[in-house]
Amino acid sequence: MPRFEYRARSPGGELIQSSIEAADRTAAVARLRQSGLFPLELNVPKTSRPARSPGTRAVSMPLPKPMREWAGRQRKPKLQELANYTQQLTNLLKAGMPLTMALGSLGQIASRGISQEVSVRLRNDVMEGKSLSDAMARQPVVFTDLCVNMVRAGEQSGALTEVLQRLATHYSRFAEVQQKFKAALIYPAVVCCVGIAIMIFFMTFMLPKFLTIFEGMNVALPLPTRLLIGASHLFSGFWWVGVLLAVAGFVMFRRYRATPAGRAAIDRLKMQAPVLGPVVRLNLFAQFARTLGTLLHNGVPVLRALRIAEDIMPNRILREAIARTREEVTDGKTIAQPLARSKVFPQIMIDLIRIGEDTGDVPGSLNNLADTFENDLAVQLRVMLNLIEPLIIILLAIGVGFLLFSVLSAMFAITSNIAR
Repeated sequence: MPRFEYRARSPGGELIQSSIEAADRTAAVARLRQSGLFPLELNVPKTSRPARSPGTRAVSMPLPKPMREWAGRQRKPKLQELANYTQQLTNLLKAGMPLTMALGSLGQIASRGISQEVSVRLRNDVMEGKSLSDAMARQPVVFTDLCVNMVRAGEQSGALTEVLQRLATHYSRFAEVQQKFKAALIYPAVVCCVGIAIMIFFMTFMLPKFLTIFEGMNVALPLPTRLLIGASHLFSGFWWVGVLLAVAGFVMFRRYRATPAGRAAIDRLKMQAPVLGPVVRLNLFAQFARTLGTLLHNGVPVLRALRIAEDIMPNRILREAIARTREEVTDGKTIAQPLARSKVFPQIMIDLIRIGEDTGDVPGSLNNLADTFENDLAVQLRVMLNLIEPLIIILLAIGVGFLLFSVLSAMFAITSNIAR
């Protein structure tokens, strides 16, 4: 069992330096707090780290051959995958397992989206004396600053299991909102793609057969038919021009979006769009409120929490507003005042944060705001879907109707000419 050297303060404020034996850092912190001490620093001296003796296994868990081959190739996991992994670790710790044993168990279990090698590395680092938060920080592809700082706050307070449970809930909520947003766009996207495919099929395969009939008739075709024939010739003979223009437009758009001014303009357009704008705003406000509230609730300092919330914001307009807020909070101001001056966040958010500051419960106000925004987002997604579906159907009906009208009007013209 490793021995931890610690610095702690007694209830009377006296500084105490000593050592303690425990299964891992979490157990050591729990024992110190049970003794009435407040831990300030906890380390494993190199001389006390467990060494291998003949006939015993190494402390570090060996990696199987497939894991060694894929080491370092871990992709960034999805939110739901992080939620599942964190929940698995929480369940093992709640069952009474020491941290190292729980990580060892996860190292033997295949978790979707997160390789077993991630858990093995965490366990090895913890066994070498590192904290779980420091071990997570060494794998930034998997564990974000949000996760690392929340776990560090849980370690310092001796409530790691509770913090991991809140983190799993946090990831689950964000994954649920993300899934609702994607699900709301699936049906319109499928209908739009099918309609475009039908029109391309008609222009490429069906219309040329009608053209052979029209060209054999010495009849003045109606204007819609002539327009359709011109579009068909243009599409079949110069399709490569359209492809080049589409590629050039995509490249120019990517370059423009890569510039600060372009990114800000695009993000502002998303927030102000007639139908999509309310959905984007509610999603961003919920993400900011949930992240900041979760961090503050778990003891992360306000400036660090604002920095993390700023880093994870996908919208440049909100990131700049949060950065200005963080600078003013550094000068001693409250959070609500600079947020109000940014003129980006809704008034209800400003008012509830101000109430939270007056009552001393800013995390509670932020979490209530996040719940409100997420409920409004679900309603707004349904409204957006109800508006987009008939709009797409109407546009497709107009396109298909124009095709049919152009062909049928030409057939009527030919039939009338033959009748005369």
